[in-house]
Amino acid sequence: MNLILLRISGWLVLAISIATAPVETQAQETLPLPRLSGPIVLDGRIDEPAWQELEPLEMTMFTPTFGGQMTEPTEAYVGYDDEYLYVAGRLYDSDPTGVRTNTLYRDQYSGDDVFAIVLDTYNDYESAVWFTTSPAGVRSDRSVSNDAEFQNGSAMNSDWNSYWDVATTETEEGWFAEFRIPFSSLGFQDVDGHVQMGMIVYRFIARKNERQLFPAIPPNWGMAFAKPSQSQRVTLEGVYARKPIYVTPYMLGGLDQTAELNGTGTAYQIENDRTVEAGVDVKYAVTNNLTLDATINTDFAQVEADSQQVNLTRFSLFFPEKRQFFQERSSLFDFNTGGPSRLFHSRRIGLDDDGGQVRILGGLRMVGRVGSVDVGLLNMQTAERGSLASENFGVARLRRQVFNPFSTVGAIVTTRANMDGDYSVGTGLDGIFRVTGDEYFTVKVASTFNPDTVGSPTYSLIDQTLFLGRWERRNQNGFSYSADYIRSGRNFAPRLGFALRSDFTQIQNAIQYQRFHTATSPFRSVSVRNESSVFVRNADRTVESASIAPTLQFEFKNGNELTLTQENNYESVRETFLLSDIAPVVPGEYWFHEGELRLMLARSGQVRGSGSVRAGTFYDGWRFRLSGGPVWSASKHLELGSSYTIDRIRFGGRGETLNSHLVSLRVQTALDIHLSATALLQYSNIADRMGVNARIRYHFREGSDLWIVYNDDLNTDRDVLSGPRLRLSQARTVMVKYTYTLGS
Repeated sequence: MNLILLRISGWLVLAISIATAPVETQAQETLPLPRLSGPIVLDGRIDEPAWQELEPLEMTMFTPTFGGQMTEPTEAYVGYDDEYLYVAGRLYDSDPTGVRTNTLYRDQYSGDDVFAIVLDTYNDYESAVWFTTSPAGVRSDRSVSNDAEFQNGSAMNSDWNSYWDVATTETEEGWFAEFRIPFSSLGFQDVDGHVQMGMIVYRFIARKNERQLFPAIPPNWGMAFAKPSQSQRVTLEGVYARKPIYVTPYMLGGLDQTAELNGTGTAYQIENDRTVEAGVDVKYAVTNNLTLDATINTDFAQVEADSQQVNLTRFSLFFPEKRQFFQERSSLFDFNTGGPSRLFHSRRIGLDDDGGQVRILGGLRMVGRVGSVDVGLLNMQTAERGSLASENFGVARLRRQVFNPFSTVGAIVTTRANMDGDYSVGTGLDGIFRVTGDEYFTVKVASTFNPDTVGSPTYSLIDQTLFLGRWERRNQNGFSYSADYIRSGRNFAPRLGFALRSDFTQIQNAIQYQRFHTATSPFRSVSVRNESSVFVRNADRTVESASIAPTLQFEFKNGNELTLTQENNYESVRETFLLSDIAPVVPGEYWFHEGELRLMLARSGQVRGSGSVRAGTFYDGWRFRLSGGPVWSASKHLELGSSYTIDRIRFGGRGETLNSHLVSLRVQTALDIHLSATALLQYSNIADRMGVNARIRYHFREGSDLWIVYNDDLNTDRDVLSGPRLRLSQARTVMVKYTYTLGS
């Protein structure tokens, strides 16, 4: 253990020395934001004298043709006073009946018209917060990370929420919106009241797939309209730190019913467990850009159920984090090690390996910036449950810019220890460097220290370590490319993270040519891409997996996308494994080839979604997959969505088959922006289960809600010939939860 602590100390000393190195700032023209001369009444009318004194921002068409002639006039304004940032939009429309409001559901995009602002509040050219509204005044907020690039992990977190207000109106001229965002909800740095940050403002006209943007960012990147590094630098004067405190207690009552075998094992009986819980969350701004969250008896009853998945691989399935406590600045804790693998994954806290809940007694979380260093600290304690001992989880993350605003270095330490004396430690160093132009180099080194390997006579640091190197060109206009090298030691095992494989070397590369078309073309862009990857076993240097996947993609001006992919895979299987615990894949060397045609409808349509068909050889057999996910916004009060995936797999030579049906139906309804309900029904014939997750929410104001939640796990296997007859409901839960936020 002393050796581990010495290594961790050495890494932290190195990280601190890097953090104190000077950073070269980028010379960029800044725009002083105007201070409002009078009060603003938040009513969506934009008729106060203070607004009349401002000049509108100069908007540019972003889509469908960059720099094209905008079809509808837009006047966007941004101003501020001592406490709030205000945003206003006069969103004129020659056909006001065509303005779309497809949902009243909070944080839901359903093909609506949109007015939005993206703010790089930390002025770090890498992260941002994103506020949007629809003509009905429906709020949506999210956070942006990785400079809106998806190559190094998730770039957008839709589960992030903040405290802010918006009001809208509609007339025969179009629609109008006013935002009021408290400075206390924004993390920023002020120097004697001087604040600099990045800003992007845009309008989206859904029926025309037309996005108007300020500043004029070219479509050279995948999500350029929300890319922090390309945002307009703006300055504010006389704005000082706010230190609000929000206290959110909750009360919860509920009933759990579980079907258990009786003492003789001849029948199932219902076990009732009544629950009454209370807890509290506290959010305190230690400084204007450092936030402390504390939680006692943490509860996530209102979180939506995970989407069911069918596992047709030999690796574990990955499920994303949805719980609100872990969302703020969650990208700071990202330490992606390739694909879904990562050194830290917050779902390890409070959930067992099967997704069952483990009580969280409480914890602390502090994120933000100290000087020029991004800081993330997390410590959580769980209770014991059955054979699971009480555990403590800890994460410390540091990161800062070096050389230029587009380059960062960082360090991370994770710990997991239980009351039985078992422990796990993970450490990592990472750097992302803009070498020149759009050329970036990423390097990561991570090590894990677990007692079963540290104490081994054959202990070797390289066996505990993963190394990742990546070179990429991030500009997608014309040629772009990336190349990755990853080596994982045989004992690299992040017990507070997620890893698909160990003891491998991976070489992966991608090359793409994308061309944006003129206004006369039906296509917005056409791209040709090829991705290839190979995994080599470190032990004997043999190939374990390989793939080559050329792709042709057409993006139409109306937002539809058509993609054709031809995927070629090689798998070297040395041990039999089961597909979805049913169909075995036997040891052997396999080349198999599949083709896929995928159509994705524009997200701005009242009917949208995607569908695909995939067919070809699969290991020593063949597979046919048909998948579809239509969504229909019947009205702003009702939205219906569904998905259906069919997999038919045949291993003719062995007589093995697998027929998988995965079905889901989502119903969302909202009476207004306060009262809403959603129901998610999921069925898998492999599991012979149907899951029901229904939630009713009354939203009084930000942070104060009443939830009624109903969950049911239904057995669809009604076979009575093999043992006691299963009850229709295996587990049922009804809960009522009330939260109320007190703020200052």
